[in-house]
Amino acid sequence: MPIPLPPPLRVCLLGASGTIGRATLRKLIGYGYQVVCFARTPVVFESALTRVVDMSDPGSIVRDGFCGERFDAVVSCMASRTGVPADAWAVDYGAHVNVLAAAEAAAVGHFVLLSAICVQKPVLAFQHAKLAFEAALIGSGMRYSIVRPTAFFKSLSGQIERVKRGKAFLVFGDGTLTSCKPISDQDLASYLVECLGDRRRWNCVLPIGGPGPAITPRGQGEILFSLLRRPPRFRAVPVGLLDVIIGGLSLAGRVRPALAAKAELARIGRYYATESMLVWDEVTGRYDEAATPETGTETLFDHYCDVLKRGEMIERGDHSVF
Repeated sequence: MPIPLPPPLRVCLLGASGTIGRATLRKLIGYGYQVVCFARTPVVFESALTRVVDMSDPGSIVRDGFCGERFDAVVSCMASRTGVPADAWAVDYGAHVNVLAAAEAAAVGHFVLLSAICVQKPVLAFQHAKLAFEAALIGSGMRYSIVRPTAFFKSLSGQIERVKRGKAFLVFGDGTLTSCKPISDQDLASYLVECLGDRRRWNCVLPIGGPGPAITPRGQGEILFSLLRRPPRFRAVPVGLLDVIIGGLSLAGRVRPALAAKAELARIGRYYATESMLVWDEVTGRYDEAATPETGTETLFDHYCDVLKRGEMIERGDHSVF
């Protein structure tokens, strides 16, 4: 049954231009909410108002964003584009802290934050930045819902074209080092929006995945080959290769800062290649598929079918590994 929602609210949406942000905007509008999007550049969204706001400037957020008006909630799908330290601390922490301060001053009642499940075992700059803001939000006293999703369909679509061209599906190790419960844009957007009306999700940190069971990279490849009616072909990539790349870029980064940033991107790639996107059990020291909640109806199989049917290319941005 659908989650009962409160009367129409006025919502500030951050990150509306991203894939999850756009899906969330559609859900908010579909539920009848009044939405104002804070954006870095002028963007036109149907049925929503857009305001150009400098998120690094607390004054701009107050003056150009909230404008002294009433808002009932902030929903943030905003995240750093690359995850490198400067970007992560500026966006995942700094910009969010600025918005939180302005939201408190405007007496906003609820802050829904899209975080990430990978912050459970933080080793990277963007993970520490996200955790720092999570702590600030929890400590603010404002009602919050912190949503930590597993892998997105988009992040698991990078090898579709490769396999279509007859090449092998690349995996680290034997392809079973990690697993996840992938979640679609639409299912995640529904979950985020329903946090506004579901009291069970208030003042909670919420790990969430899509419909199970959990799937490994090898399983992802097997799905693709099955859909293309081709025998499975896999090529193993040693994790140690990433370690060599990271070491070389880190050393070179001491004299060329741009290479230091590339080293951090390689570290991010290594993390996702070796850590599952499931709930981490501190007691057993293992990822727990059964303890990872599920939502929605769309599966990765459905997504692959749709992509292959439409023949589209998936643009994954800065976090792609393959």
